[in-house]
Amino acid sequence: MELIDIGANLCHESFAPDLDEVLDRASRAGVGRIVVTGTSRPESEAAADLARRHPGRLLATAGVHPHAAATFDGAAAVIEALAAREEVVAVGETGLDFYRDLSPRPDQERAFEAQLEIAARLGLPVFMHERDAHRRFVDVLKPFRDRLGPAVIHCFTGDRDMLHAYLDLDLHVGVTGWICDERRGLHLRELVGRIPADRLMLETDSPYLLPRDLRPRPRSRRNEPARLAHIARAVADAAGETVEAVAARTTATACAFFGLPPAPDPGPAARA
Repeated sequence: MELIDIGANLCHESFAPDLDEVLDRASRAGVGRIVVTGTSRPESEAAADLARRHPGRLLATAGVHPHAAATFDGAAAVIEALAAREEVVAVGETGLDFYRDLSPRPDQERAFEAQLEIAARLGLPVFMHERDAHRRFVDVLKPFRDRLGPAVIHCFTGDRDMLHAYLDLDLHVGVTGWICDERRGLHLRELVGRIPADRLMLETDSPYLLPRDLRPRPRSRRNEPARLAHIARAVADAAGETVEAVAARTTATACAFFGLPPAPDPGPAARA
């Protein structure tokens, strides 16, 4: 089976010493392709350059996270130029984060709207973040929705009403290791079956959100793309499906979302 990690922050400093080993472990765990998340001007440039060095294996997004939204005006032209590159498959990470408020809310909204405009103009998917800002997020997104192509709310952790509001906006939904957290994520086990088969995608959000139910517990709290197989098993258990079925449908959905070639057929021997 092949999995696609739709969101991994591989340009994070924690991956600098051993990125080749991280990518090798991901391959051995069945994670064939990884979308490297751009969260600021420098990280988006680094993500695109990293993806260019690993064609067919890594892809990238280009955007400014709401935490860095106060810097967006100086980054707008660069983000748009990066978004036109072949290895960049989505605009983002963009959206609203009213939990930490690391950038003023008006700046977050302006940066979000500007990146939605870039995505609409270039015809690219949008990779979006929302935390403690659901109502305002929906209000900002709605006027753009008819002009946008595919759009995903990544790292979904909300409740049933929030899920249905996002599905009503024709959004895809990214599920992370949050579903493995017995303190905060058990509700996702009840909700994941409500996500239509062609809207669900999987991600690690590495190096964040290490699944809490890994046994034995890893020495390091750094998450990495190889853990996506564990997340796929948790989703399969919650949905009452086989992990092979979840892998097949989420990979097909990610390919359609980002405009990627389909996963290679493993052949009759591998399927037996």
